[in-house]
Amino acid sequence: MTTTTNKRSVAGKMSTLDRFLAVWIGIAMVAGLLLGRMIPGLGDALGVLEIDNMSLPIALGLLIMMYPVLAKVRYDRLDTVTGDRKLLISSLILNWILGPALMFALAWLLLPDLPEYRTGLIIVGLARCIAMVIIWNDLACGDREAAAVLVAINSVFQVLMFAVLGWFYLSVLPGWLGLEQTTLDVSPWQIAKSVLIFLGIPLVAGFLTRHFGEKAKGRTWYEDTFLPKIGPWALYGLLFTIVVLFALQGEQITSQPLDVVRIALPLLAYFILMWGGGFLFGAAIGLGYERTTTLAFTAAGNNFELAIAVAIGTFGVTSGQALAGVVGPLIEVPILVALIYVSLALRKRFADQATPTAP
Repeated sequence: MTTTTNKRSVAGKMSTLDRFLAVWIGIAMVAGLLLGRMIPGLGDALGVLEIDNMSLPIALGLLIMMYPVLAKVRYDRLDTVTGDRKLLISSLILNWILGPALMFALAWLLLPDLPEYRTGLIIVGLARCIAMVIIWNDLACGDREAAAVLVAINSVFQVLMFAVLGWFYLSVLPGWLGLEQTTLDVSPWQIAKSVLIFLGIPLVAGFLTRHFGEKAKGRTWYEDTFLPKIGPWALYGLLFTIVVLFALQGEQITSQPLDVVRIALPLLAYFILMWGGGFLFGAAIGLGYERTTTLAFTAAGNNFELAIAVAIGTFGVTSGQALAGVVGPLIEVPILVALIYVSLALRKRFADQATPTAP
């Protein structure tokens, strides 16, 4: 217990880079949008650097972002997470039952007259987060080992269930309700490829780094010397990814401001409701601050890269479905960054509850 408390007290001392994260992300978003608008052909030039609808610069940024955080995970402690049935079952319910259902309801409620954007949002709701949530959880001092396990579970379910749930929410359920139906053409390989690249590569790299680093120089050197050196690269990768993403889509976003606002409203409601619901549920069942935070962020985050790739591959790069996918991170990034600060503010309440009252 002392070890965990000490570790989190150290993590709570945020660096200058961490403390002003919202500022850096805001600058990165604006810079990306301006670059996309002011430099003719930049989006096309960056778009050339892709394989099978997957942007290589974005892939590079995500890999750089995830590697340091996954190198911090203590893989010898994962069994303490896999034995926590309350956490695992809660995550599965929030991610694969409530999340897609909530996005479906919000999309139809707020965008009944815009079928392309509505379909795009439903696709976003089906793509559960396996990348950026690692960063949000770490900055909010969540449980790293729990995040690694929940993200891995989401990845498996994503490969198995994404196409099935897409068929259900776009075709079957609307048919039952007498609503307009849509089809989704996506292969399990496309989803598996996203999982293997954005989670598999940094996960293996992080595990091997810790294994051989500790074996060569010990855990003290690894955690006190090596990790602080690579830690900032997670945020560098995040900021690079945001700049590239918004440079690629800057013209599309800024040329349709009213449409972006319409798409943003259900997304805003979705992220707040999913995070708030996850946090309240985790606190109610007694998960403690670290795992409650992890549950909330893994429930709220989405795999925007997969959602955009599926929308482009099925409906085309200029489609409304693709625009809805692009607006996803435009809303998700600042909202979840704000919720990091909310989490840290709520951490004291958990500490107060855990402290026994003097007789």
